[in-house]
Amino acid sequence: MKTPTLLVALLLSFAVPGATLPQKKSIDLPNDNAMAQLKPGPGRDTVKNNCGICHSTDYIVRQPRQDAKQWQAEVKKMMTVFGAPVSQADAKEIVDYLVKNYGSQAQEKPGKK
Repeated sequence: MKTPTLLVALLLSFAVPGATLPQKKSIDLPNDNAMAQLKPGPGRDTVKNNCGICHSTDYIVRQPRQDAKQWQAEVKKMMTVFGAPVSQADAKEIVDYLVKNYGSQAQEKPGKK
């Protein structure tokens, strides 16, 4: 008795369009805020690829200016407390980029704060 019931169920599953194939879904996220674009330079892609998987670049560019020790602590916190999957080599490149472009000694372009 189970065989005919199973056969009918199998046939019905093919009769209902899309019943057996999962539907592909995607989400398109908006671009980051234009004012939050990372400054160009060596390490920018590493920062975007590692940091941008968890948060917007707003969280980077709107930080107070920090020195190398402070940026190192911030990157370490992201890795140890929040579990950011960043290699040690990438962490060094990220810190170097942040210090050069968003450090306490970084030069602002005229007309920008």
